[in-house]
Amino acid sequence: MNGNQRRIQQALFMNGHTSNILESMVGVGDMVLLDPLTEEACIGNLKRRFYAEDIYTYIGQVVVSVNPYKKVPLFSPSTIHTYRGRNLYELPPHIYAIADDAYRSMRDRNRDQCVIITGESGAGKTEASKIVMQYVAAVCGKGEEVDRVKEQLLQSNPVLEAFGNAKTLRNDNSSRFGKYMDIEFDFKGDPIGGVITNYLLEKSRVVRQTEGERNFHIFYQLLQGAPQSLLNKLRLSSTCEKYGYLNQSHCVFVDTIDDAAQFEVTENAMRVIGFTETEIQQVFEVVAAVLKLGNADFESFISFNGTEACNLTNEHTIEDVCKMIHCDPEQLKQALTNRTMDIRITGLSERVVSTLSSGQAVYARDALCKAMYSRLFSWLVGRINDSIKVRSRGKKKVMGVLDIYGFEVFEDNNFEQFVINYCNEKLQQIFIELTLKEEQDEYVQEGIEWTHIDYFNNAVICQLIEKKNTGILAILDEECLIGGNASDLSFLNKLNEVCIRHEHYESRKKKSCRSDKTLPHDCFRLRHYAGNVTYNVQGFLDKNNDLLFRGLSQTMFSCDHQLVKKLFPDGNPRRQTKKRPPTAGTQFKTSVAELMKNLLAKNPNYIRCIKPNDVKSPNLFDDSVVRHQVRYLGLMENVRVRRAGYAYRQPYSQCLQRYKMLCPSTWPNWQGHPKDGLQALLTHLRIKPTEYAKGRTKLFIRNPRTLFDLEERRREKMEDLAILIQKIFRGWRQRKLYQAMRASQILISAQFRGYRQRKSYQLQRSSAITVAAFFRGWKVRKEYRKRFRANAAPKIISFLRNCVRRKYLLFLHSRLASLPRSLLSKEWPRSPLICHTTNKHLRKIYHGWRCRKYREMLDEETRRIMREKLSASEIFRGRKNLYNETVPRPFKGDYVQLRQNVNWRRITDTAGDTEVYFADIVYKINRSNAKDSLRLMVISEASMLIVNQKTLAIKYRLPVTEIAGISVSPYMDNLFVIHINQTGEEASRKGDFVFHSEHVVEIVSKLRDQAQRAKGAQVPVRISNTFNAQFNGKGIQVEFMEAGLDGKMPVCKRKDDQLDVLV
Repeated sequence: MNGNQRRIQQALFMNGHTSNILESMVGVGDMVLLDPLTEEACIGNLKRRFYAEDIYTYIGQVVVSVNPYKKVPLFSPSTIHTYRGRNLYELPPHIYAIADDAYRSMRDRNRDQCVIITGESGAGKTEASKIVMQYVAAVCGKGEEVDRVKEQLLQSNPVLEAFGNAKTLRNDNSSRFGKYMDIEFDFKGDPIGGVITNYLLEKSRVVRQTEGERNFHIFYQLLQGAPQSLLNKLRLSSTCEKYGYLNQSHCVFVDTIDDAAQFEVTENAMRVIGFTETEIQQVFEVVAAVLKLGNADFESFISFNGTEACNLTNEHTIEDVCKMIHCDPEQLKQALTNRTMDIRITGLSERVVSTLSSGQAVYARDALCKAMYSRLFSWLVGRINDSIKVRSRGKKKVMGVLDIYGFEVFEDNNFEQFVINYCNEKLQQIFIELTLKEEQDEYVQEGIEWTHIDYFNNAVICQLIEKKNTGILAILDEECLIGGNASDLSFLNKLNEVCIRHEHYESRKKKSCRSDKTLPHDCFRLRHYAGNVTYNVQGFLDKNNDLLFRGLSQTMFSCDHQLVKKLFPDGNPRRQTKKRPPTAGTQFKTSVAELMKNLLAKNPNYIRCIKPNDVKSPNLFDDSVVRHQVRYLGLMENVRVRRAGYAYRQPYSQCLQRYKMLCPSTWPNWQGHPKDGLQALLTHLRIKPTEYAKGRTKLFIRNPRTLFDLEERRREKMEDLAILIQKIFRGWRQRKLYQAMRASQILISAQFRGYRQRKSYQLQRSSAITVAAFFRGWKVRKEYRKRFRANAAPKIISFLRNCVRRKYLLFLHSRLASLPRSLLSKEWPRSPLICHTTNKHLRKIYHGWRCRKYREMLDEETRRIMREKLSASEIFRGRKNLYNETVPRPFKGDYVQLRQNVNWRRITDTAGDTEVYFADIVYKINRSNAKDSLRLMVISEASMLIVNQKTLAIKYRLPVTEIAGISVSPYMDNLFVIHINQTGEEASRKGDFVFHSEHVVEIVSKLRDQAQRAKGAQVPVRISNTFNAQFNGKGIQVEFMEAGLDGKMPVCKRKDDQLDVLV
């Protein structure tokens, strides 16, 4: 939390929500209270507040905003809620306070408002206007239609910024046009529409930019953010350096601007406002046409009649433009390289076509591009106005926001700076007039004598510029009308003739300036209210004429492109007029006059924006830069006007509420009128009557020192009151704690005593009952002992036991029918303790009976499989890891359908092995080299046969009676060894067999069972990782080792007397 947020929270907490800007403030929150009132004190105050992140300061009801050049946490929804509905001085200075005061005055008092935002480029005017609009949108009503209007009003900003803002040396998002927006509200204070007026777009930027600056944002947004499909339609490349209007300043990319993301914002804003997809496409086509036209180059040559002419050197560029705007290429080429004029000779009109030099053609090209872009911008403003205009009838309230260029002083000042500074002179004029009027009205309303204020009245400078016939603008228009030999220097000479005696005009022709080398011969200087500005007259006439050749207008009007045709209505042959269009200066003068009339009809609210440095650093406050702005913004004049006579004023009730603790008679509450209470307070404090004046509703304090003395006394008293409050609170808290502890102790004691008595009573009662029971038993036994026989007790016990057993058996009989029939169910009724052994036997008998019933249901084949599974369980369960995986798999026996094989039946008919218990392909491990080979293993009733799986030729026939044992490993492998009795036959001479099969569990189980049935004796199955075997009459040790083969076939390695099996 920063300092300003902390002070806002303190202001809300203290003094019943009536704290004001004098509370916990860095420096002075209202510069009217500066003491001493000097320029250095003003700058120092702004500097201290800037470094404390208090970027807003009041001058009365004027907000001075210092651009922080970084994000500061002052604009959250919670802050909006804090300032909503609060008085201006109730909280620390903020734009929200001015916006809220203006909005409530408009809504509740039916007074139209305007917020005038001024300052240099880079001072934060555009952001300030956004903050005002966002605040108004947040505090006004809700509803579907209201939300739509609010969203459209807010979304107009991104569109106008994209087409009207550019990166300059001073500001990465500088507004290159003036904007005045009237937001219209209904009787409830909900927005219902608006009107935007734009002033003097800097269209020269389209064709020319200073080194390090950029063209308007939309050009870069389109090239960097548009999808490739759109760029292909517009015949554009995403490389900005390819376009002459973008590469001349050597500045294409800016670290603080994401052009691609901003393009999406702009396009979405246009849709929200109500632009159709066709209109958006046409707008981008006009922008692309301007870019492509900027690449048109011309080459001069001498025509047949000796005049200079030119040709296009890259006609394909013009052809691309013509395809986009649906124009005749030859007509456009002709209009760019020739000029058509109507000349009247002896009463007859004659049309003359003259060729243009390459320089004149470039001028014509640039003039066309400037006209296309500036008219497109005006069309955009008009289109936005069509979408946001009020559609309902009825009485409306208006709140205007003026975001216009500040006073500009450059090394080279031209026509644009001249008209901008003229506009600022007019704004300063009405600012002083309205501020003085507001002060005078308040004094008269309160019955305080008005004191005359000396101030600089800049009306004389405004007259110098705008006066009819003899003003600078009138002289400029006159020179433009002369034509012929009229030039910029002739305009300067005319100025010297008419204005040389004016005290605010200077040139080298003036006696006092003849030796002034800082004033060039082709310049004149005006002494503005903000300081002296030297203007270079070069280009004044051309920029004032704003000339566009008629042939170019007609060519544009002849296009089939709907938007381009709308932009050039003056090219319509049916509407041709000989009347000269008004000059740029005259148009601007008229617009400024209408603006001043509009502002004078509303109640003004001012936001003065200041930039702290020229390098856009967030932690640098340059005194010289700020001093220049303080002067030209007239802040000191504003403070002096506000402090005329009395520096501070406050309503009686609020003032008494703030200082009542300084007088015993007013503390804690004053019962009479607040005015009488304040008089008693001031008398008690011995403040001289000359230091204050009492109006009808407010107290006026003359000197800031008196106010600061009151604040210091209040601070000391508040400390005493805080100590008193702390003392009382601590005492109250300790009393409450003691009372709570005492009540808890009493409760605990009462509960413990009751618990102890209950326990004592229960123990006594239990003891008494036990003693009484024993006594009654003794008494009865003594009375009836002579009547009992010696064997009565055993008979009673036997009878009781029989009753328990009978009851148990009857219960078991009733429960047997409901017991589950599943062999796996372990459910069985519980029994009394004396029947526990019987219950176990009965449960075992019942389970055996269920098993017998289940076996009787099985056919012979299923029984055989179950016997084989049981045999496998006896052999492998808990001994071989592989066993658990084989349990759910049934033993099929004949896996190769050998019983149906005709050849096998023919072979076995002679051999006697007709019954096949098992048949499957296995791997036989060679005894000598441990290599494997596929064989068919068959287990019949009397023999184990090893057969060639292809020819069914019997390789070995081993009677099951010759099997001495079987060995397997405990691991997951499928390898097994069949040990043979050493009888001297061929099979026994070769030794034991080693096989590998997926059905090892089934094979071992069946072999063991067949061998045991044939021999009538047990056949051992050994499960170990090491055992001995006989290979070719030689003893071999077989050893299994885990190698992590994860289910792969074991690897056998034979070495001497060792066979290693890796599994």
